[in-house]
Amino acid sequence: MIVFDNVSKIYRMGDETLYALDHVSLHIYKNEFVSVIGPSGSGKSTLMNIMGCLDTADEGTYLLGGLPIESYSEDQLAKIRNRKIGFIFQSFNLIGDLNAEENVELPLIYQGLPLKERRERVKNALDKVGLYNRRTHRPNQLSGGQQQRVAIARAMASEPDIFLADEPTGNLDSHTSMQIMDLFHELHASGHTIVLITHDEGVAAQAERSIRIKDGRVEDATTSDPYGDDRSEENTAEAEESR
Repeated sequence: MIVFDNVSKIYRMGDETLYALDHVSLHIYKNEFVSVIGPSGSGKSTLMNIMGCLDTADEGTYLLGGLPIESYSEDQLAKIRNRKIGFIFQSFNLIGDLNAEENVELPLIYQGLPLKERRERVKNALDKVGLYNRRTHRPNQLSGGQQQRVAIARAMASEPDIFLADEPTGNLDSHTSMQIMDLFHELHASGHTIVLITHDEGVAAQAERSIRIKDGRVEDATTSDPYGDDRSEENTAEAEESR
C-alpha cells in the first residue's frame, strides 16, 4: 500500500544542505499496524506528512496504492487526503466553535455526502468511541482523552483506507493513552491499515511492527511483505480509483 524508494526531503540554508529525510526506503502493506519511532527531530513527522500527501518528496519515489504520488495533481491529492487517509494528531485539531457531532461531520460535508448518510456515519463513529452522548459538547467541554476520541471518530467517519496518527497519546495520561490505543487495536482488527508516529517505546511496541528512524534515516524496518503475497494489482486498482 505504501512504498518509499530512496525518498529524501531536503532543506537548503545558504550553502548548507539539510536532510529531514535521507534516502528512506520502506514498505507498509494493507491491513498492517506499524509504528514509526524516533526521537524529536528524527524526521518521523516529515515522513508522515509525505505519507499523508501533506508534503512532497524532493528525491525518490513514493508509491501509494501502486502509483507514484508525484503523478497526482493537487486536486487528486486533496481527494486522497479527504477520502483515503484518516489523520489523527497530538493536538486533536478540533474546531472550537463546533460541537463533537459537527466536528465529525465536517469532512463528510467536504466530500459532498447527502445529509442522511452523514448523520448515520457520524452516529456510528461517535458510538464506536463511546461519545454519542456527548455529541453536543464543544471541545472545551471535553477532556483531552474525549477530544482525541472525537478526533478518531472524525477520521473513522470518512471510512479511510489508512489511518495516520502523529503522537496521538502525546498529550494524554497513561490510563487515557491505554484507552486510545485500545481504539487503534479495534480499528486494526476491523481491517484498517494504521501508521502510528511516536517517540514512546511502550506505544510503539503495541504495533505489529516498528520502523525506527534517526537523523532522517531508517535504522530498522522489515521490508518484506509480511503476508507473503503479491498485492501489486490490487494496489494499482486502488490508486486508479483515487484518481
